Amino acid sequence: MEPEEKNPESKYGDPRKFDPTFKGPIYNRGCTDILCCILFILALLGYFAVGILAWSQGDPRKVLYPTDSKGQFCGQVGSPLEKKPLLFYFNILKCASPLVLLEFQCPTTQICVERCPDKFMTLVKALRKEDDREYYKQFCKEGVDMTKVTPEILKNGLCPSILTPSKNFTRRCLPALETLKGGVVVVGNKTTFTDDRGQNINATDLLEASKKSNVVVEARAVAMRIFEDYTQSWHWILLGLVIAMLVSLMFILLLRCLAGVMVWVMIIMVVIVIGYGIFHCYMQYASLKGQAGSDVTIKDLGLQTDFSVYLQIQQTWLAFMIILCIVEVVIILLLIFLRKRLLIAIALIKEASKAIGHVMSSLFYPLLTFALLSLVIAYWGITAVFLSTSNEPVYKVFNTTECMYSRDTCNPETFNSSNITTECPDAECLFAFYGGETLYHKYLILFQFYNLFLFFWCANFVTALGQVTLAGAFASYYWAFKKPDDIPAFPVFNSLGRALRYHTGSLAFGSLILAIVQVIRVILEYLDQKLKGAQNKCAKFLLSCLKCCFWCLEKFIKFLNRNAYIMVAIYGKNFCTSAKDAFFLLMRNIIRVAVLDKVTDFLLFLGKLLIVGIVGICSFFFFTGKIKIVEDAAPSLNYYWVPILTVVFGAYLIAHGFFSVYAMCVDTLFLCFLEDLERNDGTADRPYFMPERLLSILKKSNEGVKTVD
Repeated sequence: MEPEEKNPESKYGDPRKFDPTFKGPIYNRGCTDILCCILFILALLGYFAVGILAWSQGDPRKVLYPTDSKGQFCGQVGSPLEKKPLLFYFNILKCASPLVLLEFQCPTTQICVERCPDKFMTLVKALRKEDDREYYKQFCKEGVDMTKVTPEILKNGLCPSILTPSKNFTRRCLPALETLKGGVVVVGNKTTFTDDRGQNINATDLLEASKKSNVVVEARAVAMRIFEDYTQSWHWILLGLVIAMLVSLMFILLLRCLAGVMVWVMIIMVVIVIGYGIFHCYMQYASLKGQAGSDVTIKDLGLQTDFSVYLQIQQTWLAFMIILCIVEVVIILLLIFLRKRLLIAIALIKEASKAIGHVMSSLFYPLLTFALLSLVIAYWGITAVFLSTSNEPVYKVFNTTECMYSRDTCNPETFNSSNITTECPDAECLFAFYGGETLYHKYLILFQFYNLFLFFWCANFVTALGQVTLAGAFASYYWAFKKPDDIPAFPVFNSLGRALRYHTGSLAFGSLILAIVQVIRVILEYLDQKLKGAQNKCAKFLLSCLKCCFWCLEKFIKFLNRNAYIMVAIYGKNFCTSAKDAFFLLMRNIIRVAVLDKVTDFLLFLGKLLIVGIVGICSFFFFTGKIKIVEDAAPSLNYYWVPILTVVFGAYLIAHGFFSVYAMCVDTLFLCFLEDLERNDGTADRPYFMPERLLSILKKSNEGVKTVD
């Protein structure tokens, strides 16, 4: 009990002892977490097997082309339907059936056509004239005999009973509906018309059926407008991202030379940029005051596909202004309360700037991480598409009258010779959806789950590889007593080699733990979506608590993994030992961790915020045409926020890529700094490795020895 009383921190392990042979990252090390390495390799082999299986079974054409009643793709290159890219519905009124919402398929005959009908015509009228007969024939089934009488053709379901003027929308022929003043819906200047069966058809009914014929029509319309905006502005978006990269690089280089000045400039600029945002929002809010319709609330407005409508109401700008005011106040309060710790944080950032200056290749390492992550995302996305399209066409019985076989699975090749047509004369065997009952199709959901799980595992592994590589390089810098003479050659390359050769298992172990937590969070989000319509408040509350707990757990694991990887890079121990050592080291210095490390993270976040703010404001003024010099060069867009948000998001990713190197450098130097304080005492035999700047701030010194600053 005596040692514990003398050293109350012993529950977090004993401080590091002085080791005269320790000169930074250990080179004589062995392989760690071999079992997890083998498991990761087997999982990757299984992942490749799932990909090959998906690519052999899947068919992406199912999401590219509309499908007719026979399961054939309209407009597919190299097929008989190559010149018939559009889908035509025999009776679009049946698309208003609830079956559409269940099986995403209208219970009516659908064929591929070359063009949509552009005039009113009934089958009876078409059979009277040769020209009309030929025109009508292109909207009938292949090989129909137009010399037969109307009742026989309609009975066999060979032709539609009526044609209405239609337009091509998302490769489907939908009625060309218009709304006149007063809300009257017309099609071809008619509000009602009669088909050959003697049924009166209302244009409003056609409107409802058209909406349900494609559940995601509105979403696709918005997506098409967004895609059109990208085609008009992609080169300007690329230019904006290049500018963001240049600004980020310039910022990093200025930090290298003027770290202290740049940090204060960065703080002041962030406050000014957010302040300007508050001023701009207020001016927009004031300019809308008194205008007709500007007092409408967002709740009353509802969901609109034209998002610019929201910018025409006062409440939107008021919400923006309140959010920016809160952010501004929080930043100012943090700066006031943490002003004394800013000096140490700035010294740490200066040292990180020097480290990056001596290890310049570290700035380009994020490109490798980005390339590997892009490969992982592309493999996951392609595999997911092929898995989701690897089902087989399923055909079901559709009928207009009561039939015991209704919605039963059928075979179109043998349907006409079956007893179903005898008992249900008007029944048809039509394509319903994609599915399957084979062993492969039964386990398809498991393959999708495996694809998602391996995506998280591989993405976390790539991130972990980057963290260990950079940590090893920057640790080599810190523990070099005479900088830069004692820094080993090619520190990034050597660190990457050590990580892959000795610690693949440890990286796989840490990323596996994180992947499990992330998959659980995805499952909880899925359950949350399923329970949104439920009335069980207890279940909702429990689910919300679980989501919050696992979010916190993921953040903690990321923090622990990051510091564990630093210890792996330095000492070459397995993941669990490294995680324990890092955790205990941080707990023995919990005050410094809680204040100093988080202050540096906050300052680096302000740097990212400044770059995103500068690029975002410039892109806003450009794409909205408010810069007179380049007003004519700005493209004409449906939604000007599309390129602005893309540039802002891309600028954040670029700034995060550069500053992630800084963050990893600061974290590594910080852990090394804590170890330096425990290992050494500043005497001639045990000098500190930290620079003179940090020594003076901490009121420490090396006796008779001067470190290179």
